[in-house]
Order: sequence, then C-alpha cells, then structure tokens
Amino acid sequence: MDQLPKCGANYAPLTPVTFIKRASMVYANRTSVIYERTRFTWRQTYERCCRLASSLRALNIAKNDVVSVLAPNIPAMYEMHFAVPMAGAVLNTINTRLDAKTIATILRHSEAKVFFVDCQCVQLAREALRILMGAWKDSLVAESSIPLVIVIDDIDSPTGVRLGELEYEQLVRKGNPRYVPAELDDEWDPIALNYTSGTTSEPKGVVYSHRGAYLSTLSLILGWEMGSEPVYLWTLPMFHCNGWTFTWGIAARGGTNVCLRNTTASDIYRSIAMHKVTHMCCAPIIFNILLQAEPKERGREITPPVQILTGGAPPPAALLEKIEPLGFHVTHAYGLTEATGPALVCEWQAKWNKLERNDQAKLKARQGISILTLADVDVKDLKTMASVPYDGKTMGEIVLRGSSIMKGYFKDQNATSKAFKNGWFLTGDVGVVHPDGYLEIKDRSKDVIISGGENISSVEVESVLYKHPRVLEAAVVAMPHPHWGESPCAFLALQKNPAGKTDDVSEEQIISYCRKNLPRFMIPKKVEFLKELPKNATGKILKNELRAKAKDLVVSDHSSKDSSQVFTQAVPPYREQMLQALSRL
Repeated sequence: MDQLPKCGANYAPLTPVTFIKRASMVYANRTSVIYERTRFTWRQTYERCCRLASSLRALNIAKNDVVSVLAPNIPAMYEMHFAVPMAGAVLNTINTRLDAKTIATILRHSEAKVFFVDCQCVQLAREALRILMGAWKDSLVAESSIPLVIVIDDIDSPTGVRLGELEYEQLVRKGNPRYVPAELDDEWDPIALNYTSGTTSEPKGVVYSHRGAYLSTLSLILGWEMGSEPVYLWTLPMFHCNGWTFTWGIAARGGTNVCLRNTTASDIYRSIAMHKVTHMCCAPIIFNILLQAEPKERGREITPPVQILTGGAPPPAALLEKIEPLGFHVTHAYGLTEATGPALVCEWQAKWNKLERNDQAKLKARQGISILTLADVDVKDLKTMASVPYDGKTMGEIVLRGSSIMKGYFKDQNATSKAFKNGWFLTGDVGVVHPDGYLEIKDRSKDVIISGGENISSVEVESVLYKHPRVLEAAVVAMPHPHWGESPCAFLALQKNPAGKTDDVSEEQIISYCRKNLPRFMIPKKVEFLKELPKNATGKILKNELRAKAKDLVVSDHSSKDSSQVFTQAVPPYREQMLQALSRL
C-alpha cells in the first residue's frame, strides 16, 4: 500500500475557496447575498469574486501579499473572503471599532499592499493613513509600507465618497469573469491574517492556513448541525475570526447571507421577519440589544426559533433563560482568534430535554466538547502538565491541539513559542471538566480572584449577579483587601425601571442579594454602578480598566464584619499572585 503515490486525481490541497466554486455550479440560482435592496445569486457572487481576484492580480498582488479591509458586514466584505485567496493573497480583516493608531499599527505590521475602506470608515482610515505617512516621513517605515487605498461605496446607495483613485465596484466591473483562481500548491499556505484585540499590549497577528480554515469550517457546520439552505443573518462581524469561518461555511451549505451594516435591534428583528432567518452568531452583548428592544421593534413572534451560536464571553445561565423565550435557540461555543474561532461547542443531548428550563440553561452555559477539527482538548496543571480530574471543581488551564490552531503569530517567534508548550496551545483560560467530559470556563487566568488562598471565579459571581432582575451587565474583578489580600469587586450596569431610572438599586441591596445566593467568601466586598461597562473593540468587557478602578476603591464597612470567612479548600496556584496571597496567611 505504501507504493501508491499521491496524484492529481486522489489528492488536492484543502482550501475553503473550493466551496464557492461548488456553490456556483450546484446552487447557481439560489440567493447568495441579501443587502437591503441588493440581491445576488451564487453564480453572480462567484463571478464577482473572479472579477475582483483578476483585478487584484492586475494590481500586481502576488502570492502571500496581504490585502487589508476596513468594513462592516457588507457584500464586498463577504466577497473578499474568496476573491483575495483566489488571487493567491492573504486577507486581513480589520476591526472597525479600533482607533486610528491601532489600525495604523496593523497596516504597518502586516505590510498590507492594498487597503480597502468602506465609505463609512473613510475618516477613520484617513487618520490611520496620516499616522502611517508620518512614520514614513520620519523614516520609521519604508515607503512600501503605504498601501494602495481603494474605497468601497455603499452598493445599495452609492455615495461617491473617495479616499483613493480606485473604487471597489470599478475593480469588479473591469475584472475577468473567467479568471482561473491561483493554484494552491500547499494547504499550509496562509489564507488569513487576524489581529488580536490588543487590550493590554499591541495586537498580535494570527496566521490561518488554508487547511485550518477548511477543516474548521466543516467542523462548525457539523457541530452546529447546520442543514442545507440556511438563511444566515450577519450579526457577528466578519472581521471577527473571519466570521467564525461562516463566511466560507454558508457557501458550503448553499445558504443565503443577509448582510447588516448596523446591528441595531430594529434591523435584526426586521431582517429575521423579512428574510425568514434561520441562523445567526453573536457575542452575548447582542442578547442585551435584543432584550432591550421595544415591543414595536420585535414585531411578530419568531417561529420557528432562530438558531444562535454564541461565544466570545461565557453567557450566564440567567441571560440564556431570558433570550430563548423571545424565539431563539442558543448553542454555546468557546474559542479564540488563535483557534480559528470556536474550538468547543456545547452539543445538546436529547436526555437534557426532560430537565427544567433553569437546569437546561446551566448546561447550555458550559463551553462543551471539542469540534472535530481538534485532535484533543484538555484542562491541565501547567506546572506538571497533568490533567485535572473530571470533577467539575478542580481548575486548570484549557489547552488545545489540532488542525484549527493557528500557524503562529506573524513576525513574532517569541510569542509563538510561548503559546505552544509540549505539543499544546495554551489558551490562558482557566476551566474545569465535568464528569460527562464537558468543559466549563471559570475565568481567564489573569482574572481569577485569590482571596485568602481561595480561588474565586469571577465568572461564577457574575452568573449570580445576572440573575438579579435589574442587572444588565456585570463584571467582577479583584480589589485589594487589608486582610485577605484580594476580594471581589462588582461593577454593574442596571436596567431602567418603569420610570426610566436606575438609582433605586443600592449597593447594600446587591450585597444582600449575593448573601442569599453565594458562599460568604465569594460575596463582592464593593459594588460600583456604571452607566455602561467599558468594552474593547470586539465587545468584551475591559476588566483591566475595571481592575485599575478597583485599586482606588475602599472596602465597604459591611465587608470588614465578614471576619468569619472559612477557607477549607486549597487549590493549585495559576499565577504568582496566589503564591503571594498564600505567603501572607
């Protein structure tokens, strides 16, 4: 059997680009893209991608050149997920919520040759380019670091905005519809370059391979049990891990992409009703948008339920209980940029249908089991690399390995080597494994609160706070404590009462509520109310900012009376701070 070689008939490099060619042939007349009044079929979308790829090659874009794009969820953003790799280049989707300085950093670091800019992002892009030009004039970067700029007019309502000499639709019109995509020789070649949020340091460039993108796409389609002809609403930004690979996945299923420029409650509910949406992905922050919608915005009852895949932050069970009665069926996933989006999916088991709604919500809030792309997932004590027991209590760091893991960090071998250890990718997330093998995140390793030697999961405290009927957003961080070293501090954003006020909920009321629902050592010692919690460009709460605020707070009087705390369980340390806390005992 070893004498049977690979040949063109029995081996082809894996790439998600093949999905759109297939879609153009077998789903030719199905609607591929809907954007307000604009409609395309799969045959048209494939032809547009061929034209764009042809024009990119005419602009001297060569293999492995980086093409950046700053745009919301519009047809052009979708098309570039195929057209750019069809030209042999690497797609770099930039978060539209970043500031100009960070965007300039990404353009410089990625060495982007072309920069596509949506008409609504022109001012932001202009400022980023001004910063980049300033660096060039100061001889900090080479002239070649300044990319060719191409604006994307709104295809549904052309505005005529210009930032450069070229415009997206011009390139599409001028391109060759019979263009033959560049041959992929090696499936390990890069297909995308995605930058991490960079909340505490400069963003790192995560490189995806064609193979990883292809296998991740298939794994998520299977893990979510997505059938053929889905109608997919783009509430998840395509710039976020390439839309968790569903940019390619919807083509694989012959589905319809409903593009949304803005993720407002009215636009979401209107699109669901108008286009009979079946699937959507989002971070839990979108749940709050849906929950706060006015009755007139929600319209008619949603039937059948829309399938939602959520991730980005662990959604509290209480939040899931609130969202599902509105007409949504939620599946929880866990992942990160370095894992090509979701790496775990909380696959539902039929026997759980018999449980009470609250118990079902608790199960859905877990992160679940690995997608098929992963060779393995585990929770380990990083000092010994020993696996933790499946008891749902013992915490360790979540580690992954498999084909969906990134190639590495672009131009950062040091960070790459730190991320990989003994054949595993270290996520930096602390979790447990339940007896049934399902994983559950307890915290980021840096967010674990260590009070008197006891590990306190901020996620667990937050899940209880979310059950309070008036809590809209909750974040718990460590604050200094004169006796215990650290103690929990809660930052809350409240829902308005019928009178439109939020000042009727006091710190003492929240503390009293927590006393009834949490062990004493987990009760927040301080509660701060904010109009809105600070978030990064992907919608994640900025706990580093809240920790800085907590350092300046004084422990409330009620907490000093809590001297009868009893710590009975010693758990392995996951950061140096715990060792310091233990030494103080």
